[in-house]
Amino acid sequence: MTSARRTTRHRRIRAARKPAIGALAAAGLLAGAWWATAGAATTSPKLTPTTTAVTLAAKFPYLSAGYNNTREWTRTATAVAPNGTLRVAWPAADGVHVTPLSAAGKRSGADIVVKGAKEVGGLVAHNDGFALLTRVADTNKWKETAAAIVRYTGAKQTFRTKLTGTASHDTAPLLDGQLTWNGTKYGAYFVVHGAGGFADGHYGDKMAYVSAKGAKLSGGWSWGCSHNEGIALHAETSGAFTSVCFDDWRSGLFVSTGIGAPDTAPVVQREQCWAGYCGGTFPGRTGDLVKSSTGRYVTAFASRGAASAKKNPDDASGRGWTVKAKTSTHQVALAFMKNRNSGPGKAVYLTGAVGTENVDVHVAPYGKDRLLVSWESLKSAKCASGTCTGTFTGTHLRLVDWNGKFQSADTVVSTRITGDIAVLKDGTLTWAYTPVTPTYAKALTGASPTTTTLRIARLKP
Repeated sequence: MTSARRTTRHRRIRAARKPAIGALAAAGLLAGAWWATAGAATTSPKLTPTTTAVTLAAKFPYLSAGYNNTREWTRTATAVAPNGTLRVAWPAADGVHVTPLSAAGKRSGADIVVKGAKEVGGLVAHNDGFALLTRVADTNKWKETAAAIVRYTGAKQTFRTKLTGTASHDTAPLLDGQLTWNGTKYGAYFVVHGAGGFADGHYGDKMAYVSAKGAKLSGGWSWGCSHNEGIALHAETSGAFTSVCFDDWRSGLFVSTGIGAPDTAPVVQREQCWAGYCGGTFPGRTGDLVKSSTGRYVTAFASRGAASAKKNPDDASGRGWTVKAKTSTHQVALAFMKNRNSGPGKAVYLTGAVGTENVDVHVAPYGKDRLLVSWESLKSAKCASGTCTGTFTGTHLRLVDWNGKFQSADTVVSTRITGDIAVLKDGTLTWAYTPVTPTYAKALTGASPTTTTLRIARLKP
């Protein structure tokens, strides 16, 4: 378990943090890195999602301010129930709304409004309702919210289990989380803020398991990656759920499965991960974690690479690392892992233009043996403190196989991806998004614009 660190604000609270100054030893970007700049399939499948409109019952503020007030999509979560019906979660002034949809993506009933909920941290759809990872009111020394799983059966709340509190000396002023379900229990992975005890005032992460009836279960950890700048989680039928994290102290992307990312956690990639420098949190802005039929995993992320990496000589604990980024802009990267406890087998970069910033990276399974990777590009990027502004040039879709080889041309579409993607039984990918053209020309100041319409996209392999 990683020890607590000096007090520093976490993401969205926008305190600038800079890498420690020190000599940097030369090191490669990543052993075995493979630049996938060729090999696209000669006959590309048509990557054109179909969409339907859903009218919302309240105003949805669809932008959020990230580090340095960088514009980010406010996360929507789309989840599919075993019977094929869908739920979409999105925040509004009166709480988090969960909109029921048919398998075809059309509204099938009135919204359930989870009153007092502050964030979409993850969503699981059930035939009879849903479970939501969110934040709710709490009493603590920081006057911050608590993490909670809220379960609804039909229109009735059946449990609300808080995952942070006075007894555990932690709060959840933001989640940047994931919620998964393996058929018998939920796994919730999210950011925590120490409120007493050894971690008072520090930021880390927490992994918690909850039963189908809302009871807290054994397993997980109370303090892991510190500070966690990105979370991904995949449910397993047995054992610990598979997880990865961006850790700014150890500076990079790590496998945290079952072990809370201690100092021996496998390294997926070294990155300069001070606040704002990593490519953004997994659920809403970069990546996901996909498992193959053979037990391999892939995660996608926005990467600046590592021109050099070494232990920080100013850190007496010996745990800290200093990484010098290879590029000022973020490129789209895939990291493949042979199993849930290993580091990477092969790194694949889908982009390489140094003057172009790439954000909002996602990966999802596409049919039996391919992956859909998506991202947004910004040309003429101007970067400072790890974040960039630029001119939006499109939402990109590309297929790759499980060896990283291109299986399609780079397709630019008008459909956005602004959160979690659900996979239907027939392999169809579906997600909710705000039907607007984004701008990244300047930081977000003031209130977010709002919309009363979502579009539900469908892409069938």
